[in-house]
Amino acid sequence: MKEIVLLRHGESVWNRENRFTGWTDVGLSEWGAREAEQAGELLREEGFVFGQAYVSCLKRAVETLDRVLRVLDQQWIPVEKSWRLNEKHYGALQGLNKAETAAKFGEAQVHAWRRAYDAAPEPLSEDDPRNPRFDLRYRGVPDAELPRTESLRDTVERTLPYWKCTVFPALVRCDRVLVVAHGNSLRGIVKYLKDISDEAIAGLNLPTGVPWVFSFDERLRPAGDRLLGDAEQIRLRAEEVAAQGTVRG
Repeated sequence: MKEIVLLRHGESVWNRENRFTGWTDVGLSEWGAREAEQAGELLREEGFVFGQAYVSCLKRAVETLDRVLRVLDQQWIPVEKSWRLNEKHYGALQGLNKAETAAKFGEAQVHAWRRAYDAAPEPLSEDDPRNPRFDLRYRGVPDAELPRTESLRDTVERTLPYWKCTVFPALVRCDRVLVVAHGNSLRGIVKYLKDISDEAIAGLNLPTGVPWVFSFDERLRPAGDRLLGDAEQIRLRAEEVAAQGTVRG
């Protein structure tokens, strides 16, 4: 049996403040650091030994991976970073409070920006200092490929080729692979793996710090998936994610 574990990073500082984050490079909150360690503990209890890890270029994911590997005592495994695993780019919304934005534009619009397959926020301007073209970590990426905003479809279109050409083929040489990324880049991968429709994907909310294990047989055919942890706690945490874009009293 071969397995790939998908893990959304632990709670970030801006997750706690209920802000649109996107490609803004914020670190983990104190609770998010603990979530990452708890994910490592769950994986350790299940006896996971990884042959390869993949992570985005954003430090909330990198910090999560570092903590997971420390708990597992597997800091020696090969790690590859890729901007293609970065979170969906939220354009001009980045930094805004989700509940306040819902009060201004309506919950339906905010839900579309957060979860709909084809909805993208207003893009960053070319001279906005948040534009990724100014970020040194992306200097090797062609400017035409760097987003100023993204829909989930756009995120899938940059993430899936990396999944198909790099991540999934790693199972040929490794029995277990770990991918630490973000709510939307992972939603795109899950959409592909579970053949979720463009409409139904809006209902999928990934809580932070919960390992999702996808199994494959020796011919790399899908053989099931499972979430690690208490099912009721996972359900409640997913509901909290869904509620982030609602107006709060």
